[in-house]
Amino acid sequence: MKIPQHIAIIMDGNGRWAEQHNVIRAKGHENGGLAVQRAIDLCIEKGIKWLTLYAFSTENWGRSKLEVSALMHMLGKYLTERLPEMQQKGVRLHAIGELYMLPERNRKLLRECMDATADNQVLHVVLALSYGSRQEITAAARALATKVKEGQLQPEDITPEMLGNHLYTAGMPDPDLLIRTSGEMRISNYLLWQISYAEIHVTDTLWPDFDRADFDEALESFASRERRYGKR
Repeated sequence: MKIPQHIAIIMDGNGRWAEQHNVIRAKGHENGGLAVQRAIDLCIEKGIKWLTLYAFSTENWGRSKLEVSALMHMLGKYLTERLPEMQQKGVRLHAIGELYMLPERNRKLLRECMDATADNQVLHVVLALSYGSRQEITAAARALATKVKEGQLQPEDITPEMLGNHLYTAGMPDPDLLIRTSGEMRISNYLLWQISYAEIHVTDTLWPDFDRADFDEALESFASRERRYGKR
């Protein structure tokens, strides 16, 4: 079966899962963390090399202070507790987004985990944190505009490849498959440039319930499609 090299996931539905189970939203996020581990293990099992997870968007800063604080606490706890497992399984951690907006403790833990796992090659896990694709593209455009202003570059020399090299994901392969859970039919400002030719799979399953059967369904959907890249 044809396997994607890079899967990107919009992990949606933690809050609705919590409502359905009559528990606080933090419990939904906690169970979403367990689903992250299942996805990582399944990627390793299937030989997938890249997994990018939409963990926290720039828009998520607008949520209640209590929920944001809980999410940042869970992120710190996840990084602290899962590092030995990442090392054991050969997972290399990356992070993209406006990381300067994260609390200092989280930034420190991210740096430590990325440094510690830098030599691992089994699976690259990319956390999109404080991430927004429009902001990312805007920052790349500003960087190129600065080079033009300083005389380092002519406007007519700018290419899609050059702009891509100024994105947070420079050096990473574009996603082949985008999965969105919870049934929502939108991209939510996620990897707008990078998913230009990605196959899209939407499932009604809420993220905390996303399991092997859902993962296999997404892979089977991907394998059944003919990827033509607009050439025919």
